[in-house]
Amino acid sequence: MIPWQKLDETTMPGGGKLTLMQRGSEFSIMSGTIGLMNSRMSGSEEQLAMLSAARVGSRPKARILIGGLGMGFTLRAALAAFGPDAEIVIAELVPAVIAWARGPLAPIHGTSLDDPRVTIHEGDVRTAISDRKPFDAILLDVDNGPDGLFRPENDRLYSATGLANAKAALTPGGHLAVWSAYPDAPFTKRLRQSGMAIEEAHVRERSNGKGARHLIWFATKAGK
Repeated sequence: MIPWQKLDETTMPGGGKLTLMQRGSEFSIMSGTIGLMNSRMSGSEEQLAMLSAARVGSRPKARILIGGLGMGFTLRAALAAFGPDAEIVIAELVPAVIAWARGPLAPIHGTSLDDPRVTIHEGDVRTAISDRKPFDAILLDVDNGPDGLFRPENDRLYSATGLANAKAALTPGGHLAVWSAYPDAPFTKRLRQSGMAIEEAHVRERSNGKGARHLIWFATKAGK
């Protein structure tokens, strides 16, 4: 078997390490021993964008915020699913992740970051959410789930206050979509208490419909 090779390592703002690994044509981004993303497992991240686009529908000039660049699976799917007049803001906290997208991970990202519809917000997604111009959809994939597994600071994003801030940043009829590798009953309860209409979608880890089951919550703000 081909051994894993460490390509790069970076320290996240606030502490903690991220490591970029490669084995043949396969890439992985790790936090310690926790695998955050793998180039062979893109299905559920792609569904995050595709299912969101279906909910936004034909809204003209839809404005989308994606929290977490990762390996770019959600962004690439969003570019394919949303219209040519959409505006897509990518919020990425870790500068090295953006550098990897233009470096060793360029074969995966392709030209997605150079698409004229894309704006990169280098910083915490919470500051992007507070932008004065509202979003038609906010897509969050910044951890392995809403309990801040590898970055405790993410708890604030998924707290009642964080959900209220996201709701305030949505257009009427807009939605918040949250990706998770596992169910989370307390988070589901907080979502229901937010006053938004809640749906859950169970999706597969791989684009071929196989692999582990992941979960996407959709919370829709009232209005049209």
